[in-house]
This record gives sequence, structure tokens and C-alpha cells, in this order.
Amino acid sequence: MSVLTSLKTLTLSLILGASLLSGDTMAEQTSNKPKVLIFDVNETLLDLDSMRASIGEALGGREDLLPLWFSTMLHHSLVSTVIGDYQDFGQVGVASLLMVAQNNNINITSEQAKTAIVTPLLTLPPHADVKAGLAALRAQGYKLVSLTNSSNKGVQAQFESAGLTHYFDERYSIEDIKVYKPDLRAYQWVLKKLNVKPNEAMMVAAHGWDVAGAKAAGLQTTFIARPGKALYPLAKKPDHVVKNLHELTELLK
Repeated sequence: MSVLTSLKTLTLSLILGASLLSGDTMAEQTSNKPKVLIFDVNETLLDLDSMRASIGEALGGREDLLPLWFSTMLHHSLVSTVIGDYQDFGQVGVASLLMVAQNNNINITSEQAKTAIVTPLLTLPPHADVKAGLAALRAQGYKLVSLTNSSNKGVQAQFESAGLTHYFDERYSIEDIKVYKPDLRAYQWVLKKLNVKPNEAMMVAAHGWDVAGAKAAGLQTTFIARPGKALYPLAKKPDHVVKNLHELTELLK
């Protein structure tokens, strides 16, 4: 075989090899795309900041205590799961507001706490990017579902108020199993309901604890870095970090 023929053969082999490798890479990227996107609701899709006025009024003008109230509610919902004493998310919210008030020497009644939470929580507006983002993801062929710690009636009311109902194929609430996220059983339960493998689903949330739980359960994860939200440094990193749903739609094209 001549030197020229050998060079031609080598060149052809390299081109074919690169082509096959590129094909494998594209196939791998395609296979890694999720079949279903699972969305958290509060703060991920709905803007909790609108509750500052009602919470602040109940707490004597302390609107700055809104994040503390919500984190206290999340903390004690998990306490409820750990000790095996399920309480409705709304009830946990009221109890948590009473605790925040007490710890800050503010006197409020249970009825005042309920008034400050229930109606405002059920009428939260969506973040500005949400409707267009969800519409784009549906147009791209993704199945969209929600998984929330709120009750079934609660999330139904939230979606109807925010105009989000028609974007979703299903709504799931941990109320049905009485195990709050980020307990791994919550994610395993919804995977079973969807009949998909963990790596075929992607959890999308604005909470570090939520993506940490989903990642530990084997799901793909995307963290939406809403203002004031941070990842838990000791947890496994999410697959993706985006600022909003517009970035997610570009990522999943």
C-alpha cells in the first residue's frame, strides 16, 4: 500500500470515528432529556413576596419577617413528617406565624394569623416569566406536572387564581401520602404515579432543599435562582441552575 493510500485511509477512519462519536454524543444528550418536568409551586412558580403586606400587618408592621415565617413553616412541616404526625400545610403555616410572633414579642391570635395567611397564600400571582415559560415548554412537547407541600384544594385554588391550570397535565400534593418534601418518599411516590424512572424526570424548584431531596432520589434537577434563594452547599449539585423559566426553555430545546 502506498503512503498516499495509507494517509487517505487514516483520514477516512478519523472522519468516520469523529462522526460516530458525535452521533453517540447527540444520542446521549437526547436520551438525557427528561420525559416529564415536575414543578414545585410556592416561590418557584408563584411569587410569595405579595404576602409581605398581610404578614407584616399581622406582625405589627414587621414585613421583614416574611422569609422567617416561610422557613419556619417548611421546617416544622418536616418535623411533622419525621415524628409521624401529619398536619395540613395551612395549619402548619398558622402555627409557624404564631411562633414567629411569640419569638419577636408580638401578640396575635390564631384567627389573626389565619386571616394573614390563608386568602393571600391562595391568591399568589405567578412570577413574570412563568406563563410564557410553561407555554414554551409545553410547545416543546414536555409533560408538565406539579408537586407541592400545599393541600390538593389549596394548589387547585392557587392555580385557578394564577391562571396556571391549563399548563399542567397533573397536580400532585403530598397530602395524599402525608409525607412532606424533601423526604425521599415524596419523590418516589410521584415517580410511581407518573410511571417513569428517576432519571426520566426533572424536578424544577427555587428551593435548595427541594432540589437536594429530588437529586438524592435520583431525579434530574434544575434550581431556579429566584432572588434571595440559594443552594444548600452540602448537598449534591443540581444538574442545572437557571435564573428563570426562559433560560430553562432554552436549555431543554
